[in-house]
Amino acid sequence: MPNPFPGMNPYLEHPDFWPEVHHLLISAIKESLTPQLHPKYRVAIEKRIYEIPGETSLLVGIPDVSIQQKRYRTNPVSSNIAVASRTVEPLKVRIPVSEEFREGYLEVIDMATKEVVTVIEVLSPANKRRGEGREKYGSKRKKIFDSSTHLVEIDLLRGGEPLPVLGDSNESDCRVLVSRSNQRPIADLYLFNLPNPIPAFPLPLRPEDVEPVLDLQALINQVYDRAGYDFEIDYTAEPVPALSEADTVWADGLLRETGLRG
Repeated sequence: MPNPFPGMNPYLEHPDFWPEVHHLLISAIKESLTPQLHPKYRVAIEKRIYEIPGETSLLVGIPDVSIQQKRYRTNPVSSNIAVASRTVEPLKVRIPVSEEFREGYLEVIDMATKEVVTVIEVLSPANKRRGEGREKYGSKRKKIFDSSTHLVEIDLLRGGEPLPVLGDSNESDCRVLVSRSNQRPIADLYLFNLPNPIPAFPLPLRPEDVEPVLDLQALINQVYDRAGYDFEIDYTAEPVPALSEADTVWADGLLRETGLRG
């Protein structure tokens, strides 16, 4: 069964699915753009590597784990010596060990000059929460803004804090930022909510080139189909993170209409 949502499927944001969705979407964008950009450009998958402290989990809904102690006393009856003992029952716990985190993104490279013309980022939860992931991405983002490289920033995640832009007081579930180096500080911001299809947008290149249109909605639907998420997602449960009250009602009606809820 195809993606039942008209736009971004909120169930794909669940931490059990999103790392794979992120990887597959990056690959799908590359596959879509490569035949349109050859032979002048090459689309390369690159990655950032950094460590996430163990006490700062990227996952949602993992409770804090603590050690609980139970005290037992020996029966003092029939003994002239009072003996007390304390038995500690071990639990399985998490220790604060840093984890290596790999984050993929795309570069559109001019084959003749080897220059990076456009960077395409699909944001991850680490980019939208306080910590090293956001700091490193923010630093790279600023360097791009100060360069002659275009930036396409795709944010399909409802959770976390959106990356800052000026002049935007509108709230939305998702957004796509297209920042052309020759138009900065002005950029195009596409805002959309769960009931809306993901908007298509032109990919910025050199001024003399025809810009291909990136149809993210088609690519998300393609990822959904190829990965078989219709067999893996339990639509009788609520998505993570939780929906707003209005979106909960809307999603429930949609899933009932499609027969995914009784």
